[in-house]
Amino acid sequence: MSERGEGATQGSGQSDASHPAQHTARAKRLTDARALRAYAHPTRMRLVGLLRAQGPRTATQAAELINESVASCSYHLRMLAKYGLVETAAGGRGREKPWRATARLTEWPTHSPEPAVAEAAKAVELAALERYFELLSAAIETRRTLPRDWQEAGRISDVLLYLTAGELSAVQHQIDALLRPFEARETRPDSRPPGARLVQVIRAGFPVPQVTASGPAPETSRATDVATTGSGAVEATPTADSVGPRPDNSAGTEPAKVNPVAAGTAAMSDIPDPEGT
Repeated sequence: MSERGEGATQGSGQSDASHPAQHTARAKRLTDARALRAYAHPTRMRLVGLLRAQGPRTATQAAELINESVASCSYHLRMLAKYGLVETAAGGRGREKPWRATARLTEWPTHSPEPAVAEAAKAVELAALERYFELLSAAIETRRTLPRDWQEAGRISDVLLYLTAGELSAVQHQIDALLRPFEARETRPDSRPPGARLVQVIRAGFPVPQVTASGPAPETSRATDVATTGSGAVEATPTADSVGPRPDNSAGTEPAKVNPVAAGTAAMSDIPDPEGT
């Protein structure tokens, strides 16, 4: 299973304490290929992340924060609502009605016997991969502007281990358990200790491909927790839901390049914009 659960968004390094995220559930699970293809869109991921981090926003407010047109945001919010990722909140009318995220995380299967679902899930993971790369690049570029203790606290690392599939799953569950106690701080600003700020934790765990003289060796069974490093996005299968309004091409409908280094993810909380954080 993969999850995604946005952190901070463009224009704010922290959640707006006056509008804490108002999730009705911890996770929204996507298992339908159409829903997955609809979600595999960078603008939609950014919108979900904005609402999860900052609470209800109108299409007009969202457009300003993520540098998209109001028409584009309005369209994408309706598509997200169609698949249960966002919903309208109280107050406002038309484009001035506020939207809120329905859950803190988005989940989807990292393995499916249905080819359409497997391909759609891969499209989500590749789109997320691009966002992770942007976020990590921005963190590295701006690290020197942070106080020394934050520069030393943030780190990027990896380690090679010999594990069974069961042991890798156990490690993932242990990390989940380690992080879970801190989740309550998202909606309870009074529980945050002095000096606390929004932090993005990006995880990956995957079996290293077996390489031979003729290239990667085929495997009949492979764990599906996959690395999330790289800079490519993939264009979702073009459907009425997976593309945006065409007049000004503001919905990101240009074909995107596929990154050859990707496959699956672990936990997603829709990813913040690197600019302005």
